[in-house]
Amino acid sequence: MKGMYPMLSVEEALEKVLRAFHPLEPEEVDILDSLGRVLAEDVYADLNIPPLDNTAMDGYAVRAEDTKGASPQNPRRLRIIYELAAGYVSEKAVEPGTAIRIMTGAPIPPGADAVVRFEYTRREGDWVYIFREVEPGKEIRRAGEDVRKGELKLRWGTVIRPAEVGMLAALGKRRVKVIRRPRVAILATGDELVDVDETPGLGKIRNTNSYSNAAQVIKYGGIPIMLGIARDRKEELSAKIKEGIERGADLILTSGGVSVGDFDVVKEVLAAEGEMSFWRVRMKPGKPLAFGHIAGVPLLGLPGNPVSVMVSFEIFARPAILKMQGRTKLDKPTVEAVLLDGIEEKDERRHYVRVIMERKGGEWYARLTGAQGSGILTSMVKANGLAIIPEDWSRVKPGTKVKVMMLDWPEEMA
Repeated sequence: MKGMYPMLSVEEALEKVLRAFHPLEPEEVDILDSLGRVLAEDVYADLNIPPLDNTAMDGYAVRAEDTKGASPQNPRRLRIIYELAAGYVSEKAVEPGTAIRIMTGAPIPPGADAVVRFEYTRREGDWVYIFREVEPGKEIRRAGEDVRKGELKLRWGTVIRPAEVGMLAALGKRRVKVIRRPRVAILATGDELVDVDETPGLGKIRNTNSYSNAAQVIKYGGIPIMLGIARDRKEELSAKIKEGIERGADLILTSGGVSVGDFDVVKEVLAAEGEMSFWRVRMKPGKPLAFGHIAGVPLLGLPGNPVSVMVSFEIFARPAILKMQGRTKLDKPTVEAVLLDGIEEKDERRHYVRVIMERKGGEWYARLTGAQGSGILTSMVKANGLAIIPEDWSRVKPGTKVKVMMLDWPEEMA
């Protein structure tokens, strides 16, 4: 089987994976459920926003001409004829020598062409003293300055953030079409596995991979379908995969069963019951990684070790899940950092080293999380980045600059 499926570079494998995925069909959801989703329709404005000229500040609506020469030493006195709150229109017009008390957002009354801020005035009974001259248009927001009726305001393919949710609400879109979330079936394989609420007996371990993968699926916008554990028997694995297909999976993720052992059955089932594209990638961790289709559904067979599973997911499953949601930016943020620790021995695979990233004096620094074994999940718990060590590097000296794929990008690290 090795000769039939040569070991691929990360780029070659990723190209084959992404070629198999396309954006899914739209669905209509409530605008609050659209957050983080990709818009699947063009949204046009049904009205002007704001609908009328209105004031940007609390103050007094005036004729700018009536404020000429106003100063603290030489104020202009105007008679207050009305008080106007937001949500109402004035019953009166501003005439020479008069003013209307106006609250933020209220429509500009007839006759007024400017607003004097409240802090530049003093009221005495029915009179207001103006201490600053204003130009026509001062503190006035014009009708349609934000949105004009008929304007294309949000385009198909837009990733919906809180600002877009607000705009959808402003445009009266209680429900909106978005690309639906992909359903990802998650299956762990191996006779050694027990579920998380069981105490492992001799030679047994808890099934961590299904839960870390499910959490990654949720993080990147997918819906996990938990298939549990399949023992190292072809008929059981086939039955579980069939269950995932029947439950509407858009992608099947397995962990374990893709290496070269006698009980690594995932790639055998994939080759026998579907079609397999590849099963080895020139990377560490994550060399044994199978990809193909069963009954037309893509299947990504991840390795069995917990670190290999999570790293392989980030490189291959994450961009596939994003692409199914209509995303076009599929790469993780990558920065250049100084690697503080050396790496003495390295083979000819691309290594993804778990690191802790810190920013000091405008430069990024990366230090290893500790032991880098593919079974040491703690190395992922501590990591906020994956340092990428190229294939042709045999060792890395402390202080070498490397590219780091950021696993997390919180605001305080930007």
